[in-house]
Amino acid sequence: MKIAVEGCMHGDLDKVYDTIKYIENTRNIKIDLLLCCGDFQAVRNEKDMDSLNVPPEYREMKSVWKYCSGQEVAPVPTIFIGGNHEASNYLWEFYYGGWAAPNIYFLGFAGVVKFGNIRIGGLSGIYNARHHERPSYNDNTIRSVYHVREYDVHKLM
Repeated sequence: MKIAVEGCMHGDLDKVYDTIKYIENTRNIKIDLLLCCGDFQAVRNEKDMDSLNVPPEYREMKSVWKYCSGQEVAPVPTIFIGGNHEASNYLWEFYYGGWAAPNIYFLGFAGVVKFGNIRIGGLSGIYNARHHERPSYNDNTIRSVYHVREYDVHKLM
């Protein structure tokens, strides 16, 4: 099984899939799975930008919305976790994981899935020893939604 691993792609899914296609063509291989390890930036629409923790000059729709809307379908099964630059309102809808788009699966805030004969586990967010979360969010507290909760760590045990 050939697995591609992507770090912080910040919503530029088209570029990632184009790179996979290039690698497949130049090396004559087939990628079976794409793992995205945080900062996926699943933004479906302009409203999602309100809960995206990035400076205003970096708030762009990029290409994930095309996959969330069904306009495009991921050419390779894709599994992702959240980082600290996510549309928290959207991912909160999938707290326990789920299909964010056709062929694109969010592991949730803490989740494990089986793909073929391998088990894949993930924990979304960032570590902060002084975690506190207080809705409603403002510019100072919006980051708290991305903090890893001890509860989620225990679920993976």
